[in-house]
Amino acid sequence: MLEVGLNHYLLVGALLFSAGIGVVISRKNAIAVLCGVELILNAAALNFVAFNRFSAPAARLDGQVFTIFIIILAAAEAAIALAILLNLFQHTNTVDVDEADTMKD
Repeated sequence: MLEVGLNHYLLVGALLFSAGIGVVISRKNAIAVLCGVELILNAAALNFVAFNRFSAPAARLDGQVFTIFIIILAAAEAAIALAILLNLFQHTNTVDVDEADTMKD
């Protein structure tokens, strides 16, 4: 039977990170860009937990603590970014990131 090791977790984390970067680079819709950023943060959290799982027993909670901070950061980022997007939509009637420069007025 195949045992899931650190390499498997790192591969999934790399795939999540790559998908997130691809979404951030290729999309113009701000909500899709936010989803890409969330994928990047989830990849980082997965790597922290994986390294914690396969590390020495002395530092058992470090990965979980960093992951909790990443989750808190992602929630704060989503709340602030959605508030900015609502303001953008109110002024331009679109969530296209190319229209964000019109908020200078």
